[in-house]
Amino acid sequence: MTQSRVLAFAGSAREASFNKLLVRVAAQGARDAGAEVTVLDLRDYPMPLFDQDLEAASGLPDGARAVKAAMMAADGLLIASPEYNSSITPLLKNTLDWVSRREGDEPRLAAYQGKCAALMSASPGGLGGLRGLGHVRSILQSIGVMVIPDQIAVPAAHGAFGDDGTPVDPKLHAKITDLGRQLATLAQRLKG
Repeated sequence: MTQSRVLAFAGSAREASFNKLLVRVAAQGARDAGAEVTVLDLRDYPMPLFDQDLEAASGLPDGARAVKAAMMAADGLLIASPEYNSSITPLLKNTLDWVSRREGDEPRLAAYQGKCAALMSASPGGLGGLRGLGHVRSILQSIGVMVIPDQIAVPAAHGAFGDDGTPVDPKLHAKITDLGRQLATLAQRLKG
């Protein structure tokens, strides 16, 4: 049986994003569980705001096409989403919207069908981005993604990570890597 493939990314463009640190830690948990993990930085895949007129004139932008190809190849999605004003980030929503678009004769929502996902968030605030995770979960579930029940919300993120980018609290570190393991295990079961 081939190993499951996990695509990991944060819904933040900021270079020093706490969510980018978070997704890397969880990605290691998925690797430890035997998954092949690809970590993408959405900053490397620029795309304009979703616009059906632009899509009709030019098709998917190159950045959207590349992210879509990576999602289509993955069995599971490991997503760290910052919370912007109690909701999902514009970067993440725009990416999900572009990737949802059908090309040629592919099935509707092809990049999302049969996928599972794990969600997490880190925020300087006291709730750790928890309110935004509900919105991400709702969007993913409505487009056919199975989202695992467990999720991570890291409050006071400015003090949660050490200089090496890993959580300073060993219990938090274990919870984050376990979330990655859970996703890898589910993705493998669904694949098998």
